This record gives sequence, structure tokens and C-alpha cells, in this order.
Amino acid sequence: MNLFSVLFRMFLAVICSGILGLDRENKNRPAGFRTYMLVSLGACLTMLLGQYEYYYIDSMTTPDVSRFGAQVISGIGFLGAGTIIVTTQQAVKGLTTAAGLWASACMGLAVGAGNYRCALLGFVLIIASFELFPGIDKYFLNNSRHMNLYIEFDELIHIHHILTEIRQLNIQVREVDIIDEKKIFSNRPAGIFYLRLLKRQNHEQIVVTLADLEYILQIEEI
Repeated sequence: MNLFSVLFRMFLAVICSGILGLDRENKNRPAGFRTYMLVSLGACLTMLLGQYEYYYIDSMTTPDVSRFGAQVISGIGFLGAGTIIVTTQQAVKGLTTAAGLWASACMGLAVGAGNYRCALLGFVLIIASFELFPGIDKYFLNNSRHMNLYIEFDELIHIHHILTEIRQLNIQVREVDIIDEKKIFSNRPAGIFYLRLLKRQNHEQIVVTLADLEYILQIEEI
């Protein structure tokens, strides 16, 4: 552990996590550039502290160097939980950001431990999960047999008409959850429709078809 090694590890942790944070910030996510940098840098410093204790302080004993890193992995959960929200449409947002923070902390631990191959490979896979994998995920979701729709409409009596239109599209309605008006900003009735497609159909086309109905005021897939 010399000065160059310590500076290189901290610099590498900041650079890699900063790139991850910029990706999240460009997509207007809760945790961005500085948050990712601080998380990874803090994890890196924690691992360096554990190694410092092993080499220079507890020379007469055999301390567990990993105990500091274990506290980072468990402690980062509070920060990740703060980025997860449930919208009025009952959709969960922020899971990827929270997982990215946790993975960034683990990457910082790897850098701090001097395992550069593991850290750089982790960085490449994390950035790939942000940039490449969403397209794959979207493809499979758009061709899935299951679909959940959030729909706002004029009056509750229109639910019957909506269900009829959905069934005419060769779609089975598994469940309808009417949302309490106190939980939404508008005073219009709304519900979440849990659907099962009897044949493979394009989800975007289904949303466009239903959006043309005059009594449907807002519709989106969740």
C-alpha cells in the first residue's frame, strides 16, 4: 500500500462510478453523478481502511479485513431504499437506480481491494445493464402474454364498455383494481386492468387502440 496505489484506486473508483452516475442523471433518475461517485469512493475508502488495519495496526493478530466491506454492502440499503417510489398508478420506480447504487458500492470495494480486473469487468456489465439491456427487456415485455394497464375514464359506468372492448381484442381480463380517488390527483375514476393476451400482440398497438375510445381520458402500460 503506497501513495500511488491508494490514489490510483480512489481515482478509478471515482471515474467508473461517475460514468454510471452520468448515465442515470441523463435519464433524470433520483441518484446521479455525484451520488454514484460518493458511494463508490466511500466503499473504496472503507476497503482501504480495512487493508490498512491489517498491514499496519493489527500486525500481532489476524483481523478480518472483510468486515468493513460487509458493513458497506448492508448499509448501502438505506440509500437505495430512498430512491424507490410507488406512483399513483401503483407502478414501482427506482429499482434499477437502487440496484445500481448497490452494485456501484460493490465495485468500489473491488477497486479498494486492488482487484482491478473484477472491478473493471463489473463496471462494463453495470453500464451494459443501463444502456444495452433495457432494449432487450423492452422487447420481451412488449411481446409478453401478460399486460397491466392504468386507465382513467369519465365515469365508473364506462368500465363495462372498456371490458367489452378489451375482450374484443382477444384479451382476457384477469382482474380490475379500482383506485381510490384520494390516491390520485385528478377526480376522475381510474383503475388498473390486469390482462392476459390469448395470442401474442404488440402492446403499444393495444394501448393506441384503446386510447381512441372517447370515454378513456388517459391510458398507459405499467
